[in-house]
Amino acid sequence: MAAKISFFPVDNGDMTLLRLADSNATSLLIDCKIRSAADDTEDSTPNVAKELRDRLKSDNNNRPYVDAMLLSHPDEDHCLGLEKHFWLGSLSDYPDDKKPQSEKRIVIRQIWSSPMVFRRVSKDHPLCNDAKAFNNEARRRIKINKDNSFSVGDGDKILIMGEDENGKTDDLTPILIKTGEEFTGINDQASGYLASLLLAPISMQDDEMEEKLSKNGSSVIINFKIKSSEFGSNVSRFLAGGDAGVDIWERISDEFQPSDTEYDLLLAPHHCSWRTLSHDSWSEKGENAEVSKKARKALEQARYGAFTVSSSKPIVDDDNDPPCIRARREYRLILGNSGIFKCTGEEPTKSKPAPLEFETTGSGFKLAMALSAAATVTSCSPPRAGAWR
Repeated sequence: MAAKISFFPVDNGDMTLLRLADSNATSLLIDCKIRSAADDTEDSTPNVAKELRDRLKSDNNNRPYVDAMLLSHPDEDHCLGLEKHFWLGSLSDYPDDKKPQSEKRIVIRQIWSSPMVFRRVSKDHPLCNDAKAFNNEARRRIKINKDNSFSVGDGDKILIMGEDENGKTDDLTPILIKTGEEFTGINDQASGYLASLLLAPISMQDDEMEEKLSKNGSSVIINFKIKSSEFGSNVSRFLAGGDAGVDIWERISDEFQPSDTEYDLLLAPHHCSWRTLSHDSWSEKGENAEVSKKARKALEQARYGAFTVSSSKPIVDDDNDPPCIRARREYRLILGNSGIFKCTGEEPTKSKPAPLEFETTGSGFKLAMALSAAATVTSCSPPRAGAWR
């Protein structure tokens, strides 16, 4: 069985499901965006909640679940629909057991959350209701962990991504992942199938840099090394960067080695925004806008046959950003002749987008048949070996 990554068509926003190659298909959901129109059977908006549920397992109580959920940052287009579709609270209080399966809220066994990202984002604008709900749930889980010496069960588990300011996470060592650290598995499972390198958020900076980070899409950034199959030793790399902007990618270029950002599959940051690659405004400078060499260095480490995915509206030649047509051109230049660029709003057609599904191979990723779309299989890479390389 291969590992799988599904990108759901949510317009400008992110919603990505990773399922590992272990026998339990251990799962990680990265962000969610479920619009009210997507829940309306009379509306043509893709029903991504159903598409997600179709890919999830149920526990012994017949409750749908993800083994973990990462919120890259608390903007609405990364957490919309959270309260409606996911259970936030103790599993002992779960109220949906008598509801039809399609109406049961999804259990999140473990949360991956960053207090530093919440702090930076909230400086710029108020949190939406779903972001507040996620933050409250994270705080609940932290308290329960501290009260129980960090020995808790599913539904109360949490990992903290990156240190908070002023030593506020110093007493959370058992559940803290520091930036630059690599950790394995998901929810204490499948440790041999996934190694995750935390690249951001960066730690507390001086006032000038903090101001830039708060306005420049501070996000959790992880480079996932995914074991390609249950029996093989090869790994495929998936780089996910939320809405991280140019200042953040420049810092990653300064502080990490190029090998740390190598990828077979890249989720184009901020829905293929030009502001990830440049300090210049696309709408103001157009083709005269300059690419940041340092930010590009962090994002150009595409391996042979790599894919880049823009989770966005269809990309057109206009002044909008995101998505930005010049950013797409830049990613295509990075990929060269061996790689492929895809947009969730355009696959398989612009009028009827469906989830983009990828499977790991012995040499990267291939496009695979989505549950609701026609089959498309593309594999561009020659074999390469080596686990956790």
